Amino acid sequence: MFAEAAPEELSQHLVELAHVYGVATEFWDWQGRHTVVPRRTILAVLDALGVVARTEDEITFALGEARDRSWRRTLPNVVVTRAGQTPRVPVHVDHGQPVEVWVETEDGERRPLGQEDRWVEPRVVTGRLVGQASFLVPADLPLGWHTLYARHSGGLSACPLVVTPARLELPEQVAQRRAWGFMTQLYSVRSKQSWGTGDLADLAEIADWSAREHGAGFVLVNPMHAAEPIAPMEPSPYLPTTRRFVNPIYLRVEDVREVAYMPSTDRAIVEWQAEELWALNDAPGELDRDRVWEAKKNALETVFAQPRSAARQRQFEAFCVREGQGLVDYATWCALAERYGLPAAGWPSHARDPRSQSVAQIREELADRVEFHMWLQWCLDEQLAAAQRAAKNAGMPLGIMHDLAVGVHPDGADTWALSDVLATDVTVGAPPDAFNQQGQDWSQPPWRPDRLADLGYAPYRDMLRTILRHAGGLRVDHIIGLFRLWWVPRGAGPDEGTYVRYDHEALVGILALEAHRAGAVVVGEDLGTVEPWARDYLRERGILGTSILWFEKDHTGRPLAPQAWRELCLATVTTHDLPPTAGYLAGEHIELRQRLGLLTRSIEEEIAVDEADRLAVLRQLTELGLLGERSTERERVEALHRFITWTPARLLGVALADAVGDRRAMNQPGTSREYPNWRLPLADGVGQPVLLEDVMTSVRAASLARSVHERG
Repeated sequence: MFAEAAPEELSQHLVELAHVYGVATEFWDWQGRHTVVPRRTILAVLDALGVVARTEDEITFALGEARDRSWRRTLPNVVVTRAGQTPRVPVHVDHGQPVEVWVETEDGERRPLGQEDRWVEPRVVTGRLVGQASFLVPADLPLGWHTLYARHSGGLSACPLVVTPARLELPEQVAQRRAWGFMTQLYSVRSKQSWGTGDLADLAEIADWSAREHGAGFVLVNPMHAAEPIAPMEPSPYLPTTRRFVNPIYLRVEDVREVAYMPSTDRAIVEWQAEELWALNDAPGELDRDRVWEAKKNALETVFAQPRSAARQRQFEAFCVREGQGLVDYATWCALAERYGLPAAGWPSHARDPRSQSVAQIREELADRVEFHMWLQWCLDEQLAAAQRAAKNAGMPLGIMHDLAVGVHPDGADTWALSDVLATDVTVGAPPDAFNQQGQDWSQPPWRPDRLADLGYAPYRDMLRTILRHAGGLRVDHIIGLFRLWWVPRGAGPDEGTYVRYDHEALVGILALEAHRAGAVVVGEDLGTVEPWARDYLRERGILGTSILWFEKDHTGRPLAPQAWRELCLATVTTHDLPPTAGYLAGEHIELRQRLGLLTRSIEEEIAVDEADRLAVLRQLTELGLLGERSTERERVEALHRFITWTPARLLGVALADAVGDRRAMNQPGTSREYPNWRLPLADGVGQPVLLEDVMTSVRAASLARSVHERG
C-alpha cells in the first residue's frame, strides 16, 4: 500500500499531461462520490507509460514532447476507420514540399487520396519547419487491413489503414431466432475418458448432446489460454501466460492423428498414462492440474516422436508459417521455462531479451523442445476445429463461444515476448464496487495504449485471429477495458489506482472486423462500473452486452421487468463469480465472503440487504405466475431461468453447474489461495462429482434445458 500522505494539489500542467496520455485525474466512484486521484498515483502511472514527470520542469518538457509527437511522423502510426467514413489523415512534411498519398488495399488495388483544402499553421519541430497537409480516405474502401503510403522529398512512408465494419451484424440464424446455450468451466467437466480434467473431446460431446437433445445454439467455455508448461500451473484461466495460444492440458491425447499409427509398445505408454488418471475423474477433491499435465506431457512427447506423413508434415509447417514469430516466441519461452524454471526473474540476463543473439542461440540448442511446443499448438488447433465442427454438425447456429481474458500473467510468455507493449510497473484491476468493496488487483500488466498504436495493433489483431479461428462467438471479459482500464501502481492497494483510457474506436473496430471475418458474435462482459455512453457505443457497433438477473434493477432499485431488459445481450441467471443459483438462493455467498474477510459492513447488514434483493426477485416471479407460493429449490432455479426467456435477449446462458444442482462458487473475487478458485470439479448439491455421462442422462439437467428451450 502507498504510505499515507497529505493530498497534494495537482498543477494545471500535470493535469494536462495526464490527459494527453489518457490518465484520469478524477472520477466518480460506485457510490457517486467525486474522487481526485492522488499525485503519486498519477506520476506512477505516467512513469509506467515512459513519461518522466517528477518536477515541474520535467512536466513542461514532457508536455512539449507530447504535443510535437505526431508532427515528427510523416504519417500517423495507424489509421482505423469505419466503412463508409472519410477520415482526415494528417501528413507532415517539410513546409512547402509536395507529397503524394495513396492506399494499397489487401488485394493489391491502388487508390489515390485527395488532398483537402485546409490550412494548418506550420510548426518548428527539432529545428525544422514542418507543415501539415490533410488527405481524405475514400469512403468506399473494402473492409480489411490496408496500407497507406506517402511519397515525399524525404522518401517513402507507410502505415496501416484498417477499415472496420460500421456494425457487427448478428449471424442470420441468431438474428431470426434467439439461441440458448450452456456455460461451463471446461476443465471441471470430466467424462469417463478424461485424463482428470475436462478436455476438447468433452467439449465436443457437450456441444453435440446439448444441441441434438435440447436444441442448444452454443456452448460458452472459460478462457482456454495457455498456462505455464511446468508445475505449478496457474489454476485461473483468467491469469494465463499468453492470450494468443491455448493450454495443451485441453488436448485429448488419443485424438491426435498419429496415435492411431503408433507401434503397440508406444501405444501402451499412452494408455498407461491415461489409465493412471482415469481414477481421478470421480475424485471429489480439488483438480490436480500439475499431475494431469505431467502425464499428458509424457504421453504427448511419445506421440511427438512418431514419424508424420509427408502431408501431415506439410500441414504442420503451414501452421507454423501462418502463426509466424508469435508462435516461435511462445514456444521459445516454454522451452526456456523448462530449462531455467519460473519465475523468469530468476533466468540469466542473456535469456530475458527475446530478440537477442543469446536467445537465438539458446533456441537452436533447444530446437526439439521449441518444435514440441509449436506442435502442441497445431494439435490444439486441429482439436478446436473438430469441436466447432461437431457443434455445427449437431445444428448449433453458433457453436463454441470462447472467452477472452482481460490480461496475462506478469511473469508469462506474453510479458517476455511483448515487453515493449506492456506496462510492467502497474497491474490491472477494478476500483471498489458493491460486490468487491475493497477493489480488485488482477496482477496483470496492461497493454500500453501508445505502444499498441505504434505497432498498428498487430499484437491485438493476431491474438483475436487465433482465438476466433474456430469460434462461433467470443465473450470479452471486462470489455470496458477496451475503453479504459484501472491501473494500480506497484506497491499500491487496488483502491489506489486510476483509469487509463484506450482508443476504443480502434480496439472495438478491430474486434468487430476480426469477428466479422470469422462469422462470430461478440458478447462483452459489461458488468460493474461502466459509463452509460460506453454501453450505447457497444450496442451501436453490434457488440452484445451481459445481463445477470440478480443485477438487473430499475431506477427505484426493484427487479427490472422482463420486457425492459435490453435485446442485444447474453442474459443469464448467474455468473462464475457467484455461487450457482441453488447456493445463491441460500445466501451462501454472504457467508463465504464473511469467512474470507471480504465484507466492509456488518454481516447482519449484508444478510438483510441481500435477502431483501433475493425475496424481491422471487416475489416478481410469483407475480408473473412463474412460481407458486410454496416451491422447492429446483422449482425456484427453473423459474428463474424461465424468467430470462420472457426477456427480449438474443442469447440466453445456462450454467451447467445449475443443471446438476452444484452450490459452490467457482471463483471468489478478491481472493487467491484463501479459496480454491478455479480448482473445483463439477459436482451435485452435496459436493459429489458429476461426470459428463451423468449430466447427459440427468433428469434435472433435461428439465432445466426445457425451461429455456421451449420458450426460447
